[in-house]
Amino acid sequence: MISFARILAPSDFSSHSEDALRYACGLAERFQAELHVIHVLSEMVPAGPDPLLMPVMPAQYYEDDEKRATEALATVIKPEWGTPKSVTTAIRWGVAAEAIVDHAAEIKADLIVIATHGRTGLSHVLLGSVAERIVREAPCPVLTVRTAPSGAS
Repeated sequence: MISFARILAPSDFSSHSEDALRYACGLAERFQAELHVIHVLSEMVPAGPDPLLMPVMPAQYYEDDEKRATEALATVIKPEWGTPKSVTTAIRWGVAAEAIVDHAAEIKADLIVIATHGRTGLSHVLLGSVAERIVREAPCPVLTVRTAPSGAS
């Protein structure tokens, strides 16, 4: 019998990740599992074509970024999506896929539920896929939730 005690759901606060969080909440309720929601903040600051000219941001910038993310995580789960056994949130700094895989191992997640944007072709090559990398490297099964593209029926 399949059961999950800890489900990890990454969120970037997009509509895509909201759809995946809805799935994760429903599964957590059904299995009476803990739901862990993580948001990864990037230390990279877009600076233009020359990485050597990247500005050094003041500490306040990072503190404000983390505070905004913490506040957003506090309201990201909607009550109508289901009632998990418990909900725990986390903020991590770094590369999204690495931070999510590491966090899944730390909490001993039984399942990761993550959104995929369903990019194909050149956009996939240029932008890569966090979800694809997580599927390859995760210490547990991964459920990818794809939202239908705009205009699709």
